[in-house]
Amino acid sequence: MRRSLAVLAVAVVTGAAAVAVAAPAQAAGKSYDITTLAGKMASLYGSAGLQIRFSAFIEEEAEEDSALPAAAPIDPPFVLDSPFDGTSVLAPDVTVNQDTAGAPQNETAIAVDPNNPQRIVAGANDYVTRTWTCTIAGTPCSALADSYSGTYFSNDGGETWCCTATDPNHLGTLIPGVERLTGGQYDAGGDPSVAFDSRGNVYYAGLGFNRGSAPNTVTVSRGTFGGSGALSWSAPTFINQTTSSAILNDKEWIAVDHNPASPFRDRVYVTWTRFLFNASNGRYVQSPIAFVSSSDGGRTFTAPKLISGNALYGQGSRPVVGPDGSLYVFWDGSTRQAATDSTYVVKSTDGGATWSKPKAIAPLVDIAPLHDTAFRVNSYPAAAAAANGDLYATWDTETSAGSVAVYSKSTDGGASWSAPARVFAAATRTPTGYPVTQPAGGTLDAPSPAGPVEDVFPAAATGPNGRVYLSAYRGDVVSPWQTCASAPPAPVGRIECDTLGDYIHNTRLDYVVNDLTTSVTNDVNTHPINTRNGFGGGFFGDYTDLAVGSDGNFHAFWTDSNNKQTVVWFYGAQFVPTPINQEDVVTATGSF
Repeated sequence: MRRSLAVLAVAVVTGAAAVAVAAPAQAAGKSYDITTLAGKMASLYGSAGLQIRFSAFIEEEAEEDSALPAAAPIDPPFVLDSPFDGTSVLAPDVTVNQDTAGAPQNETAIAVDPNNPQRIVAGANDYVTRTWTCTIAGTPCSALADSYSGTYFSNDGGETWCCTATDPNHLGTLIPGVERLTGGQYDAGGDPSVAFDSRGNVYYAGLGFNRGSAPNTVTVSRGTFGGSGALSWSAPTFINQTTSSAILNDKEWIAVDHNPASPFRDRVYVTWTRFLFNASNGRYVQSPIAFVSSSDGGRTFTAPKLISGNALYGQGSRPVVGPDGSLYVFWDGSTRQAATDSTYVVKSTDGGATWSKPKAIAPLVDIAPLHDTAFRVNSYPAAAAAANGDLYATWDTETSAGSVAVYSKSTDGGASWSAPARVFAAATRTPTGYPVTQPAGGTLDAPSPAGPVEDVFPAAATGPNGRVYLSAYRGDVVSPWQTCASAPPAPVGRIECDTLGDYIHNTRLDYVVNDLTTSVTNDVNTHPINTRNGFGGGFFGDYTDLAVGSDGNFHAFWTDSNNKQTVVWFYGAQFVPTPINQEDVVTATGSF
């Protein structure tokens, strides 16, 4: 996230009190309009030596063009496509979102009821309104923001999922009360995390925000299952709700203590990154990790507390509850003087009242995009606590072989950690589809050497049977991808291309699960995943997720692009129905 920072003392209001904080160096006299997401992102990118970034979700929303295209029908003469793409997600994998009209889903979170392994709840960013052929007060529904807090549930162990959202009167998969279209007050929402308590209630944490103005919040909703197995959600509780342009809440995660023997049984924990900016000139200051808890089922939360100590430049926090009720929070961050980032952890043994000092598990080098890809990446950690109290943390770090997923283990409650080890064995990419003839002349041959397999977006989960699972995308296939030589302005250009261009190398991903206990590693997706599909290839989600039920079965959950769907409505423009490969969220269930 960060290499070196010069010091600038400023005062930033963080709730009730102003505190002195250090800021990175920026160009003299430079100022930023931080009333918008785009202005905040420019400030962050303008910080000298800084590696920290917003979540890819927030960055994507900051870049959205608010101008609508013409409302006349458009017939794309070309749609970027590849003969190496799939046409559907094949069994035994299951597409969790049920819409089929080209609305993307991404950023996956999943949880299993500890008392019922057949009951699973998942979350994703859901852009389903892009397909709604309705208008509200004369504005196309697909233009009323577009990112929503999506949720799905299964009562049969992940074989089938409910539900779908079809219009503002049938919201189906969308969390109520956050975005304006769902009865809330924010333009957009998402960035999900889900967790069960010990009594079968489920909690959904997310974000609510406006693109063009300051208001933003962390949200928590409580879900309950009725006698028929249907899931309903409470009104959201807003945490650290702010209208200050000097604060942005980003990248939250939720955990619940579902151990019936714990002294903090069913306590809800939420952490997130609080980005702070100088109110007078808009310059980025720092991004500490914030924490709250709830002891009444998410109805109310404690006042936000900053828990990252002197590691104030952080992102990607992850709370984890141990079997004895101890609480751990992991994140990717650094101190002001550090030359590189580290994966940090703090611990609380009293339900979040007090915290240890931050401990650096291991240094890391924040990863660059995988070779021959265009989507944004990060080195945020994932973590899990085993039934015997052992802790596992996993993250990506840049090496001579590119991005590598590593993990570290603690057997003494986080006091010490093993040296980071690779999650997967080193391997070489498999070329397919070469050579190809270039429209401009000549051929594109397979890369030689093919290059190493790289990893991104790891996840971790443990089962009551002692199994420890780690998973991630692996860029293990490289094939030709034909570029677009010319296209109309975005957003229409995201699926329409006037003239096709030359081929380039394109790394495709498999989603891979490793059982550390049995040393078995398998791909769980059914076809290599093309990240060039959806969102112009620039955003394929900030993370993946993994959960294990009381039956020992894991549930891996990732963003996939192998379903070919028909776009009929997109950003307020009516399209002649056009089949494209779109981002969906897909799960696989198993046990090695």
